[in-house]
Amino acid sequence: MSTLPALAADAAFTAMVMVAPDGRCLWSNPAGGRLGVAPEQLPLAPVEPDGPAVELPVPGDDGATRWLQVRCHGVEHEGQPLRLYEMRDVSDERRERERGRNFRWRLAHIEQLAKVGTWEWDVLTDTVVWSDVLLQMFGLPPGTNLDYESYRELLYPDDVAMIERTLETALRTGGPFAYTHRMYLADRVTLRVFECYGEVFADATGAPVRVLGTAHDITATQQVQDQLTRLAELDPLTDLPNRRALLARLDDLLAEGRKPSGALLLIDIDNFKDINDVHGHGVGDDVLRVLARLLLRQLPPGTVLGRLGGDEFAVVLPGAYADDALAVAEALCNAAVRTPMPLAGTGLRVTLSIGAASVEPGDTRDAVLAHADLALYEAKNAGRNRARLYLPEQYRHAVQRVNVVTRVRKALDENRMRLDAQPIINLSTGEVVSRELLIRLRDGQEPALPPAEFLPTVERDDLIGELDRWVVTTATTALADPVAAAAGMRFDINISARSLESPGFGDWVVRTLRAAGIEASRLGLEITETAAITNVAAVRNLAGALRDAGCRLSLDDFGAGFGSFAYLKHLPFSTVKIAGDFVRQADHGGADPVLIDAVVRAAHGLGMRTVAESVEHAALVPALRTLGVDAGQGFHLGRPVPLDELLRPTGGEWQGAAPPGRRP
Repeated sequence: MSTLPALAADAAFTAMVMVAPDGRCLWSNPAGGRLGVAPEQLPLAPVEPDGPAVELPVPGDDGATRWLQVRCHGVEHEGQPLRLYEMRDVSDERRERERGRNFRWRLAHIEQLAKVGTWEWDVLTDTVVWSDVLLQMFGLPPGTNLDYESYRELLYPDDVAMIERTLETALRTGGPFAYTHRMYLADRVTLRVFECYGEVFADATGAPVRVLGTAHDITATQQVQDQLTRLAELDPLTDLPNRRALLARLDDLLAEGRKPSGALLLIDIDNFKDINDVHGHGVGDDVLRVLARLLLRQLPPGTVLGRLGGDEFAVVLPGAYADDALAVAEALCNAAVRTPMPLAGTGLRVTLSIGAASVEPGDTRDAVLAHADLALYEAKNAGRNRARLYLPEQYRHAVQRVNVVTRVRKALDENRMRLDAQPIINLSTGEVVSRELLIRLRDGQEPALPPAEFLPTVERDDLIGELDRWVVTTATTALADPVAAAAGMRFDINISARSLESPGFGDWVVRTLRAAGIEASRLGLEITETAAITNVAAVRNLAGALRDAGCRLSLDDFGAGFGSFAYLKHLPFSTVKIAGDFVRQADHGGADPVLIDAVVRAAHGLGMRTVAESVEHAALVPALRTLGVDAGQGFHLGRPVPLDELLRPTGGEWQGAAPPGRRP
């Protein structure tokens, strides 16, 4: 039991109240008087003599509750047992503790709701304190003592250097930092992804003393992002890298800058449109999928095969020399041609055209793509089903092609394109049954460009569509000319494959004729055999629009391409024009007359008329007439004359043609 002298030292700082056994207050120090609380107001029962301090609520005069910390000491005074109560107002301290507890409680719950944990690193003591929420996110119980070395063992090995480098930089420079890393949970099996943000705090001298950080589990978000990235970089049809992903790999190759950097292959399926037209787009899609798997099996390790779009594929060959790239390309061509596609109920075969270009240090992506595209152009121009390597002269050829297209476009814009008319003569009567309008470039520039030099180039450009429509419009205007109308002239014009494939082209031709008041039978359209066979569905659509309106439709250059009689059966032509290769020597016997006879019999049997092209000497006329050919066209029968001259009202009607009634 304590004695009064032992407590005297504390009396000046703590309220002291002496209480008799009956509860009367016997004495209090000045601090006790200032406390303003009578002992009888206190619920002192819980306070045991010489026991621990107890915090007791005391209602104040203003209605607010005060808290006193009370400790009881048993003492003796003159042989009488008394109780001395030591009291201290701890209201402010309690409020601070409550605020602290509420803050920690709120912080813990906010962390749980946001799936964000916090950590604090004392740089001076090199200790880390982890929040309970963060420990639970790591798969550890709350309160676990996790030092940095143990934490480091949970980090994904490939990410450790990045994390430590980021922290070192932050300590050196101060301020905020961020990083994303992978980490195994406590089971050492489950891998999660955390996004971390933090800030370095320094003392007055600028030395780092503390680092505060957060960690957010973004595993689910990362999985969604990875899936979206995968979808954004994969072609959904073939599951190959798409154009974006493939070009990114090409960019990586260019950035490496080593020698050899590698090569690029551009792959195009030959006549793929025919597969879609004949077998349907479903089969076309199957071909793309099967071909993708075939090409993957043929490519060496480390290469990247992707689909650029449509029927175009590309291959990035890291570290390959030009000759190696060409060898790979040729192997792909050979693999495709010898491997039938198990589709459409038959062994469908496809062929490939491939352009190869090496990737040199200093090249740009656009340059490499352009080089490979030029090589692909050469492969197609050489007959398809082959590979070609880019050579510098191909660039010069490309420049020439661009110059040709530019020159033709300028001539078209400045109205310097012209049409010449060549008569088509009835071989029995000598009458002009129609005239073929032949396009000419007369822009006054040198060297002059004949059609054979500019048309093949223009046909590969969108300009050919504009040129075709100009021809139709000019021919329609000429048919409406009084001279042409009075003579009942009929014209035939050539239509490119591009216009043949253009939706609504046939309807536009019919509307143009009707708007000019021209009888549709006075205009005929010629389509080459090659264009017709490679665009069967388009020919049928065009023929439907033209034949219903009354226009004539001719199959031009029959025999110059595939020469299949099966196409005559299925394509609704009114006239078959026999290619000049069969006609030029037809008066000398041999195979040519036999072939012409077969074409004539087939055409007549299907209700079609026949025209022989390239009739260039007199002896051909009776020979062709004997074979039953209906009409002829060539220099012997009439040379082309400018359309403007033909329409002059000074008798130019029969210029260059045999007069009516006289047999040629």
